[in-house]
Amino acid sequence: MKCPCQSGAALDACCGPLLDGAAAATAEALMRSRYSAHVLGNIDYIVATHDPGTRGGLDRAAVERWALESEWLGLQIIAAAGGPDDVQGAVEFKASYRNARIAVVHHERSRFRRHDGRWLYVDGETVKASPLRRAATVGRNDPCPCGSGKKHKRCCG
Repeated sequence: MKCPCQSGAALDACCGPLLDGAAAATAEALMRSRYSAHVLGNIDYIVATHDPGTRGGLDRAAVERWALESEWLGLQIIAAAGGPDDVQGAVEFKASYRNARIAVVHHERSRFRRHDGRWLYVDGETVKASPLRRAATVGRNDPCPCGSGKKHKRCCG
């Protein structure tokens, strides 16, 4: 079986050992394994890899409902920091899923920290999409941008 994290590797060679209790070498590896846990419905792993300092705000029932009621479509890592020798890390990612026939892209910047030699998820902030900006338009009575000196409506408009 291919790993749900879309690394291209088999589950047994990628996130499988982490889901079975091995420590993640990097913050990105932990992020990928947490995504795989959502896909596979392994809620215990999601809870266990959550930092104890912020675990109190975790709504296990809501996470379980989200994981099990969603059709997970893919994971894209945008940026990652937090290697084998670091104590803090961050991963920006997009997780695509379908819930109630609506396709959603969850875009988040997550923070991680190493505690007792293991990477843990601390928290994350949703990345808001940039608003679309419209190009400035020339009004009917504005001077024509061609430089003729005429009103736009009497020239190029």
